[in-house]
Amino acid sequence: FCYDIFWVFGTDVMMTVATKVEAPVKFLYTAPPSDTPKDYPFSVLGLGDVVIPGLFVRFMAKVDEVLQPKNLSYFTTATFAYGAGLAACFGANEMFQNGQPALLYLDPSLVGSALACAAVNNQLSEVWEFEESSEEKVEEA
Repeated sequence: FCYDIFWVFGTDVMMTVATKVEAPVKFLYTAPPSDTPKDYPFSVLGLGDVVIPGLFVRFMAKVDEVLQPKNLSYFTTATFAYGAGLAACFGANEMFQNGQPALLYLDPSLVGSALACAAVNNQLSEVWEFEESSEEKVEEA
């Protein structure tokens, strides 16, 4: 999280890698049409901006399975939060015409949604202290 923010705002390394290096570790999205010409007409999402939050969303699916919430699904909430975080990131990218660290938007939206969902489900302590049991890990292997 902090690493992502430092390298995007503190140096030009991430922007150079995102715009100059052609490698299969990034996703390119065409930027919306604009009256202002752009040097780079894409929004870039790094592989880590998909994989790391994806692991969290998968973890929320496991929390759903074990805790069986009565009001809101942790997985569904996390999935929507990921979409909202991405929308906020791409919106800030367009608004400020500057690269944005996606995790700056994704991490708070995912963690915040999990905690809010836990509060609604009255399972805050269970979610906060949640661990996969070793029996479940063995069964999955």
